[in-house]
Amino acid sequence: MPDYAPPFRDIRFVLEQVVDLPGLAQLEAYKHADPDTCFGIIDEAGRFLAEVFGPLNRIGDQVGSILDQAGNVVTPPGFRQAYQAYVEAGWGAVPFDPAFGGGGFPWVVAVVIQEILTSANMAFSLCPLLNQGAIDMLTRFGTPQQQATYLQNMVAGTWTGTMNLTEPEAGSDVGALRTKAVPSAGHDGSWRITGQKIFITFGEHDLADNIIHLVLARVPGAPPGTKGISCFIVPKYLVNADGSLGERNDVRCVSIEHKLGIHASPTCVMSYGDNGGAIGYLVGEANAGMRYMFHMMNVARLSVGLEGLAIAERAYQASRVYAQQRRQGRAVGAAATESSPIVEHPDVRRMLLTMKAQTEAMRCLLYTNAAAMDRARHGADADERQASQELVDLLTPVCKGWCTDVGVAVTSSAIQIHGGMGYVEETGVAQFYRDSRIAPIYEGTNGIQAIDLVMRKLPVRGGGVVKSLLGDMEALVGELAGVGPELESIHVGLGNAVEVLREASGWLLGRVGTAANDALAGATPYLEMFGLVAGGWLLARSAVAAQRQLASATTGDAEFLSAKVATAQFYCQQLLPETAGLLPAVTAGAAPLYAIDLESAALGY
Repeated sequence: MPDYAPPFRDIRFVLEQVVDLPGLAQLEAYKHADPDTCFGIIDEAGRFLAEVFGPLNRIGDQVGSILDQAGNVVTPPGFRQAYQAYVEAGWGAVPFDPAFGGGGFPWVVAVVIQEILTSANMAFSLCPLLNQGAIDMLTRFGTPQQQATYLQNMVAGTWTGTMNLTEPEAGSDVGALRTKAVPSAGHDGSWRITGQKIFITFGEHDLADNIIHLVLARVPGAPPGTKGISCFIVPKYLVNADGSLGERNDVRCVSIEHKLGIHASPTCVMSYGDNGGAIGYLVGEANAGMRYMFHMMNVARLSVGLEGLAIAERAYQASRVYAQQRRQGRAVGAAATESSPIVEHPDVRRMLLTMKAQTEAMRCLLYTNAAAMDRARHGADADERQASQELVDLLTPVCKGWCTDVGVAVTSSAIQIHGGMGYVEETGVAQFYRDSRIAPIYEGTNGIQAIDLVMRKLPVRGGGVVKSLLGDMEALVGELAGVGPELESIHVGLGNAVEVLREASGWLLGRVGTAANDALAGATPYLEMFGLVAGGWLLARSAVAAQRQLASATTGDAEFLSAKVATAQFYCQQLLPETAGLLPAVTAGAAPLYAIDLESAALGY
């Protein structure tokens, strides 16, 4: 399998020129996180993660995690040692509160580190990802005693966290869950949890000393649906008053799923309360658990969108190397005596440039969202914090939905470039495709992301948040008109696409409250359109920044900056026109989806 090299130069460019890391470092909470310090952390983490976890990617896929006869999950060879090195280096603690042992760095820096880890080894990265979300939720909603009991070890990584939502009859419809919680007989404030959860990522493993499960359950008298869900801390091992580990809790892994990909990540069926009830502790208020879990899920959704970027980056790197080495046929103008590297053929170059442009667009979008999270928490004033939070809310379903769909498309292109060798396991690119396919499904399917975007986020302030973002895009279109002829194709392509997105947004806004099915029917193509245009907008910003630096650039820098401009030109000329083709699907209404009776037995089968 080809080696993975973290794209440090592109990462730095996006942080400096697109998300304004220097400006972020001026906020009071991040005064210690100047850009040079952040880049030093990123460089060191990148080298460590690529060297330690990258080589384990293949064996993790081939061996997978295994449930032994004693009910223990054993991770693939090398994983425990690698995780221990990860914990000792402190990489998981980078963004968290120093009061619990964290580094206090911006979330966007943690997202960069997470991208590199996910590219190196997506299956392994899911363990820190879930722990990260659990830490964030307990930091926001846990009691001081709960925080003192759990967060220090979770931030350190010696304990890990999970998210327990899904049940056999309650997948995307979380409100249908049946797991129960009743007060313990001793009236000590604890609860007894009984029920079963499925699809629990790293629900059981051998990497950490303890696993802190965050479990959704119903308390007695809870109202039906999502309004009657509470959240509980259910540790694998109970924690004594002095912080030491006590007896094993009444929770166990019943089985692990045999999956298409991410084989090293144990996807567990968890049983709670087989012997009287697992001991749990209520987080926050009863019946408010869905609100708390949605916060955790939104953090996780950005991370899942990041998986689309990370796996695309690794697939692109492998494809570029293969295309340079593989010889087949003769390119136009090549010597007749020898075959040409396939990178010289226009069709292969089109695939590679599409992969490159899409990957760079995703990076810009995901980092922009992460930096907005930082400003929503620590912005200089209330107006900045509110505007940033509105942007986070709007972009999160786009980041999760569009980026994971594009990740699957890029890994599919990697197989195509490798030809028949891509379809067999020997080259390793088949694993990228298999691993990527879960991302559009979990943490809320991409159809749910589209519904969230259209039915919840688009109508906020009467469409004001979307209109504000469209205004920013149009302002850049106007700026492009004055930059020079070099960026004229970007100016035209982006301008046309933004106009289409504005029309689609207006059409949907007019139907969300009056013709909901028509709005729902256009939700998925609208999310795709939104991602395409947002990616083009941010690549155009990159091109403007690169063009301005070119005049004073050294030879090596000039090559990089020129490639930035060319990538944006390719995206705006050859990918953004797809937005016009999506408009009829957005505005067609629901009637075409119901023209055929799919329940009928008289369809000719």
